[in-house]
Amino acid sequence: MLQRLPHLLGIEDLSTEQIAFILDQAKPFQELQRHPLKKLATLRGKTVAVAFFEASTRTRISFTTAAARLGADTMALQAEASSLKKGESLIDTVRTLEAMRPDGIVMRHSSSGAPAFVAQRIEVPVLNAGDGMHEHPTQALLDALTIRDRKGKLEGWNVTILGDILHSRVARSNIHLLSKFGARITLCGPAMWIPRGLETLAPGLRRTTCIEEALSGADVIMVLRVQTERIHEPALSPEEYVLRYQLTQKRLCLAGPDALVLHPGPMIRGLEIDSTVADGPQSAVLEQVTNGLAIRMALLYHLVGGAPADAPHPAKDRSNASD
Repeated sequence: MLQRLPHLLGIEDLSTEQIAFILDQAKPFQELQRHPLKKLATLRGKTVAVAFFEASTRTRISFTTAAARLGADTMALQAEASSLKKGESLIDTVRTLEAMRPDGIVMRHSSSGAPAFVAQRIEVPVLNAGDGMHEHPTQALLDALTIRDRKGKLEGWNVTILGDILHSRVARSNIHLLSKFGARITLCGPAMWIPRGLETLAPGLRRTTCIEEALSGADVIMVLRVQTERIHEPALSPEEYVLRYQLTQKRLCLAGPDALVLHPGPMIRGLEIDSTVADGPQSAVLEQVTNGLAIRMALLYHLVGGAPADAPHPAKDRSNASD
């Protein structure tokens, strides 16, 4: 039997069996989203601290909604309203939260390794909601669930990751995860945004600055966010980025006929991706949002709820539901 995870800090140290287990556990929670009554009593009496030391809307709302649909209470900490602005250290802030006796902490931080630092010093599960340029594990898991749903399996696809790879924790987590399942990964973007050394993360990883080469034969295309302040760097104008790297319908035709388009959001239409692609039949952007809820519910259930790997699944039994 799989051992229950004490924390979720990244994808790198997870086995394929652990990843597959999380994806399988998310499936009934996917079905729950379609039910008129979406709330369970599974985590009733539990409290989840949502500590975001970096701005976020989508991920924060997704985690708080996931906790609420499992019946848990949440306490929220955002950096702009916290004592960090007054000079308090990270660990003192988190220990203050811990003293309020939460049953788990969901944490986003601008420093790589911050969730792991905290997890070594407190007694409750820590879920990494994104740390610096290191990892964003729940994004990679929801992406994997979306790929598996749309394409029937996770193994062996040609995956192109397009955009600002240098600053993307989403890219790193997806490279870790998909390479474990035999994906052939191609990185594409401006040369200054494709860092050296990522070859150590995935056997056979390729890099190119030519989007036509990157898209040829791709089964999955991940379009990354481009920070607007970086697109104005002297070496690259927005107009040049659109000309060379925007995912358009014409360029999408270079990929496989059933190529899947993903984006972690929020999208900048007209810059990273054309609206005809974002809203087209090959796009799974909205499915990613729904699947993010299911993945985060599965993780909260097992980490915060302390459920063993062989526990009956709460979403399979509607008698557990509450008003």
